[in-house]
Amino acid sequence: MNKVFLSGNLTQAPEVRYTQSGKAFTRMGIAINRRYKDKEQTDFFNLIAWEKTAEFCSRYLNKGSRVLVEGRLQTYSYEGQDGTKRSGIDVIVDNIEFADSKRANSGNDNSAPSDNSYQERRQPAPPKKNNYNDDFGGEPIDPEDTPF
Repeated sequence: MNKVFLSGNLTQAPEVRYTQSGKAFTRMGIAINRRYKDKEQTDFFNLIAWEKTAEFCSRYLNKGSRVLVEGRLQTYSYEGQDGTKRSGIDVIVDNIEFADSKRANSGNDNSAPSDNSYQERRQPAPPKKNNYNDDFGGEPIDPEDTPF
């Protein structure tokens, strides 16, 4: 299984670009603080998001945004200009979520625009149609069915 979860701050503002075939993508970096003995160190990872996720990132995230990332690791290798072989690891983003609190965002420019086209639209739950007491796990209890 190739799955990674990261929590950190973006090191640059995501900018959406398009492949020759028209697929949207964005590259960004994430900085993750970790404690090692008595010191705090920072690790940096490259993130790549595709299609709707890339458009979401470009639209709502900024440099410094605190995010939770779910993705997978992908290795790559290339030959440098000096002829040496090099390799690296990217995190391909499957899901990305805001990790900042609303209070932390209120004074920053990181807050999402009022356009909620990317927000999930949920329908309110329909009202219950019975008068039975369903405080026991959500299943209606009919007084006629109780053995006592």
